[in-house]
Amino acid sequence: MVAQQDDELQVLCDGSVFRVHDLGIVDAQAANIILPLDALFDVRLKVARRLWLAANGRNPGPDPAALSKTQRDRLVMGLRALDGRLDGASYRAIAAALFGAHRLPDRGWKTHDLRDRTIRLCKFGVHLMEGGYRQLLLHPYRQRLY
Repeated sequence: MVAQQDDELQVLCDGSVFRVHDLGIVDAQAANIILPLDALFDVRLKVARRLWLAANGRNPGPDPAALSKTQRDRLVMGLRALDGRLDGASYRAIAAALFGAHRLPDRGWKTHDLRDRTIRLCKFGVHLMEGGYRQLLLHPYRQRLY
């Protein structure tokens, strides 16, 4: 399936989405891919191959830039913890919402591992809110750019 919006084509094939910039090519058979020889050349080459596979009706394989389930879960938990903090909830109330009240001890909360985890999630949520979310745009290639 192909959708066009301004000068960008979106090609959807087997669950993979490829964004292709239209440079005014009239003949699709003569289409080319321009790859800069930079730090991300090998990444771009793999994406170009995935696009070629999808365009030829073959399975392009998994998206190498997709976040893992663990990473997605941590992002969700961090944002939920941030919402709780911004609403003025205590760490204990946030932990009860995130992990279930049955997992929280009646005594010994100050030294419980869920308290520490909740505090870290709140800090992570604040980090995302203060601009850390931009690092998601570079995932998983940020170490190549710095």
